[in-house]
Amino acid sequence: MATDINLSRRLLEQFLVVAREKHFGRAAELLGMSQPPLSQSIQRLERSVGARLLERGSGGVRLTAAGEVFAADARRLLALQTAMVERARRVASGLEGEVRVGYVSLLSHLYLPTMLRTAAERLPGLRVHLHHGSSQEVADRVRTGALDLGFLRDPARLSDDLVSKVVSTERIGAAVPREHRLAGADGIALSQLREEDFVLPDPTALPVLAEQLQTVCRQAGFTPRGAVVADDLSGLFSYVAAGLYVSLLPEDLRHLAVPGVSFVPLHGPTGRLDTTVYAVYRPDADRAVIRLLEMITSLPLGNPPGLL
Repeated sequence: MATDINLSRRLLEQFLVVAREKHFGRAAELLGMSQPPLSQSIQRLERSVGARLLERGSGGVRLTAAGEVFAADARRLLALQTAMVERARRVASGLEGEVRVGYVSLLSHLYLPTMLRTAAERLPGLRVHLHHGSSQEVADRVRTGALDLGFLRDPARLSDDLVSKVVSTERIGAAVPREHRLAGADGIALSQLREEDFVLPDPTALPVLAEQLQTVCRQAGFTPRGAVVADDLSGLFSYVAAGLYVSLLPEDLRHLAVPGVSFVPLHGPTGRLDTTVYAVYRPDADRAVIRLLEMITSLPLGNPPGLL
């Protein structure tokens, strides 16, 4: 059995043309070469394989039993080689692969369905895996490489080895229990809540929203009376839905239609009453991450239920 086996793509293609045409002359013409070099190539192939693949005769050639098997395997091998190259190119260009996406609470209801649906339509070779966590957890996992992309709402200062990009800005409104005296109003001044009990954002977990709430309440002439705190938006939402407290929350949450909560627009200056959704990723992010992010930022904003 020969040990030096040459199975180059060119040689396999030559063999398959001879096998199909059953004639060296016609095969050589189709391959754009003369017959003697083609015959020599096939002979080298047979020596490498250690088996006669073709029976030569005055009328042409035919495949031996070994040649039939070899030809079938050669076709599969060439097809696999082509697929390997194409897939490598697709992965390198970001059209195929896997992206691990982290997100914080409630973004999964407002944004992720649109992202997943659009990715399935525009980037069908991309598989997106979702992971939930706090803002700090998601940012840390992106930084260490455990996640490829994260979506955070108003994160605290990010480490210098992360890139951030704004993907959506939402207005903040007053969230009050459904039976509250102000529920259903066209709009209110923040000062109308001065006597209310607030559920407050945890300043460690939600530093930007916590600072915003304190600042705008002071500007309205009062300090919010905080009875309890919550470390994510779903917690704030739940306290309001229970009919216990009021809070300030992104108005897009009204599209969740949770029983027990009414959103009321706030009148007056709103420069400090916005919340921003950021995408965070590493500077060396794969092309698939960049393609997914480009797709997200190209989608229309502001349409219910809040499209990324």
